[in-house]
Amino acid sequence: MANNQPSGALSSIKVLEIGRVIAAPWAGQTLGDLGADVIKVEQPGTGDMARTYGLARIIDDQGKPTRESTTYMCANRNKRSITLDISSPEGSDIVRKLAADCDVFIENFVGDTMERYGLDYATLSKINPRLVYCSITGFGHDGPASDRPGMDPIFQAMSGLMAVTGNPDSEPGGGPMLTAPTIIDAMTGMNATSAILAALFYRATVSGRGQYINMTLLDTAFASQCNLVQGYLVSKQQPPRNGTRGPTGGGSGAYRCADGDIYIAIASDKMFNALCAILGTPELAEDPRFSNHANRGRHRDFLLSVFKPLIAEWKRDDLLLECTKADILASPVNGYEAAFADPQVMHRGIKVTVDHPLSPSGMV
Repeated sequence: MANNQPSGALSSIKVLEIGRVIAAPWAGQTLGDLGADVIKVEQPGTGDMARTYGLARIIDDQGKPTRESTTYMCANRNKRSITLDISSPEGSDIVRKLAADCDVFIENFVGDTMERYGLDYATLSKINPRLVYCSITGFGHDGPASDRPGMDPIFQAMSGLMAVTGNPDSEPGGGPMLTAPTIIDAMTGMNATSAILAALFYRATVSGRGQYINMTLLDTAFASQCNLVQGYLVSKQQPPRNGTRGPTGGGSGAYRCADGDIYIAIASDKMFNALCAILGTPELAEDPRFSNHANRGRHRDFLLSVFKPLIAEWKRDDLLLECTKADILASPVNGYEAAFADPQVMHRGIKVTVDHPLSPSGMV
């Protein structure tokens, strides 16, 4: 996909990306969004393996699916692509020549692959001392698992994220659950972007030289769990799976109204008291069992058993209106069609249309 952003904060920065699937391409894409000139290197014949992932693809003017998968599209806008066999002497030599004129180099190959091809940081930094080199791997370049490949679901399982996601075992469908989006891939790309920007700033203001960034999906998977991991490290207690029940105490969660689903987050005592009034159960607000977050959390199952049948009688929009008037945090549980039609989403311009040569309309 062509770079349609001629200017931006990083318009003077050149990026060479040899990234596949999502994590490394996400970092390259974000730099491109900020104005950098990003050149993506793909394997001749097959290209980035993400081109083959998923079922959703651009449909051409003949009504047939193209090779452009949405998995590839989600992480590769604002780039120029070339194909090179980096394992060949000729291909790796071209990469070295390109890197000599770049500010940032991004790759996500396992183990000593880059070293064997003469494309490691030690080699490229001699050619270009100002180069910021970002290596993104699953497990890192040393340690007992460093030679293992990995993908997002592996790190959700390994880091404990999958164990705390999903419904409790005691409920229908209970058990560990994978998050629907590849969230660890995307967050690793975001972390890599932050590190790259910090390295560029340090180069510009302190050292005049580039540096090596070692980014892993494993590290990100742990760091992304924030309060749950911190809670375990302090208490040594495994957090339970709570489904949609939020971390803000008992009563928060997804509920089924008469005509759709709603999520209510009870983030304060004031919100709890207001919800009790709306649902016609003001006595719960006076009950010492529900006097604060901790107490409500201890009695969350009882609160859910009371709230669920009461909320089921409401039309969703009516309850949303009452929650809004009472300053209670609430939202419809949207599918994508409704999500993109939300007035605030439309106002923020979250959906963006860009040029694409394979689309019959020329846009996606």
